[in-house]
Formats: sequence, C-alpha cells, structure tokens
Amino acid sequence: MSSTERELTTTSYAILGLLAARPWSTYELAAQMRRNLHYFWPRAESNVYAEPKRLVAGGFARASAEPVGRRRRTVYSMTPKGRRALRTWLAEAPADPRLESEALVKLAFAGNGTKADLLASLRRFREQAEARRRELRAIFEEYVRGEDPFPERIHINVVAYRLLWQTAEVELDWADWAIAEVGRWRDTTTTPKRGRLVRVLVEALGEHERSTF
Repeated sequence: MSSTERELTTTSYAILGLLAARPWSTYELAAQMRRNLHYFWPRAESNVYAEPKRLVAGGFARASAEPVGRRRRTVYSMTPKGRRALRTWLAEAPADPRLESEALVKLAFAGNGTKADLLASLRRFREQAEARRRELRAIFEEYVRGEDPFPERIHINVVAYRLLWQTAEVELDWADWAIAEVGRWRDTTTTPKRGRLVRVLVEALGEHERSTF
C-alpha cells in the first residue's frame, strides 16, 4: 500500500464505496451519507463535500463535468486505483466500535448540574432515538413496497439495518428507564440506596447469562 493510500480515512473509503455503485455529484454523495451512513458514521457535511476532491488528487477518483439545464455539475467516478484501495481496505480488520453520545458525557458529570438539566438531557436523548427509529421505519417501508433505490444491495443493507433498528430500540428502552430512575433521585449529588443500584447491575448480568443459552 502506498503512502497516499495509507492517508485515506474511513470517510474516504465510505465515499469510494458509494462511487463503486455509480458516479455521483457531491450533492448526491452527501444525500446518500445522510440517508444511510450517518447512522453509524456521522461526519460533518463539509467533509463529505471536500473528500471527492481529495480522492481525485490522489488518483482514486476522477471528476467530469455534466450539463444540468443551463448549468454544469461535477460528477465523480471511481478509478481502478480507487477500486484496488477499497478492496484492500475491506480486507483489513475494522477498528473497535465506538459509542459517541454527548448525553452520556453530560450524564457522567451530572453531579455538577441540576436534576432538571439531567432529565432534560435524557429526554432529548430519547427524542433523538425516537427520530432515528421513525427515519429507519420510513426506509424499511420503502423496501417492503419494493421502492428501495438499490435492490441489488438488499442483502447487505438489511444486515446493517437490523442492528441500527435494535440499537434505536435499546436506546429508547434505556432512556425510559434512565428518566424514571433519575426522576426518583432527590438531586444529582445525593446517592440513593446502594443495594437497589447494585441490583440493576445484577439483573443486567442475569439477562446476559440467560441470553447465552
């Protein structure tokens, strides 16, 4: 692998993966990232718009101008070098998964704030999980109606979508429990009875043990 290829990021390879399906404009690439990848690889849209130019500079993609009415747009497609780089990357072991949630960061330091603030943060977390579930439901219904834009990818997409759906379900279940739990607190600095809290962990371990049989 060349030094240029080693400089590619996961976002670079995500764009190459999209280009492997068909040529896209940057607007279309951003739309595809919003539709699918942002659920598990959220990145600023500015990065999505900048990445195709970087891929062209490295020889991984090519740019061509196409007329759109009286205007022209730039469309990007994959080069053989880009396809080789994508295949090499797909054969490598993935990095460890990461959970990223500002709500959990705020929860970690909630002792410096108020109970009302913490509850508001948890309710916002729940709203976000519910919104993701609604978005996923709309996508799933497209598939059920046979209106999915890339039917040849259904076997790949469904495997990913099931995890995304179950994650949203787990987040909603946790948010409901967390809101109820914090609602019982006097404030964020007074520790409730330890025995009840430890039972939460014991029950979680018990659920794990039962799930292995």
